[in-house]
Amino acid sequence: MAPLLAAATSEATRQQFIALVAAGQQMLAALREFGTVHCSVGMHRDDIGGGSLPLLSLFSIVWRTTAPAPRAATAARAVTGAVGHSRIEYLELPSGPATLSETISTPPPTPALPPHPLLQIHAHLPHPDCKRIAVFTLSTGAVARRGEYRGVLRQVVESVRFEDPMGVGV
Repeated sequence: MAPLLAAATSEATRQQFIALVAAGQQMLAALREFGTVHCSVGMHRDDIGGGSLPLLSLFSIVWRTTAPAPRAATAARAVTGAVGHSRIEYLELPSGPATLSETISTPPPTPALPPHPLLQIHAHLPHPDCKRIAVFTLSTGAVARRGEYRGVLRQVVESVRFEDPMGVGV
């Protein structure tokens, strides 16, 4: 961070940058408390719609502890008991059984923000130990690009393997 701080044009700019980084660290700490082990933000051009505004997305991976059960049952249970999940699909991946589902939520209207819907596409992949499940979520406000985002998440989870390349344990 030293090069970024050194490049700041003033002390006030440096302090603003430090405050933003601190706020980001607090948000990441909150996500970690809920089992988040990975989070990334995407910003990309709308290649299909030709829109001038970039499309934004958030990708996260969360570990959740589950009751011991066969992996196929855990994958199915992850979405059948959940409220609001639609477009549910059962998959047999190289890593084992999984489910794909979608939720759409609209935040309550506020004067500061328009009430745009948020699409979340979830993939639930039970771990071979049958005691935990990895939940991959791709979130975006670009609901019209549902199929494209679902395809991206499907490609990601098809590449998942529950193996430790270092041989230490997963």
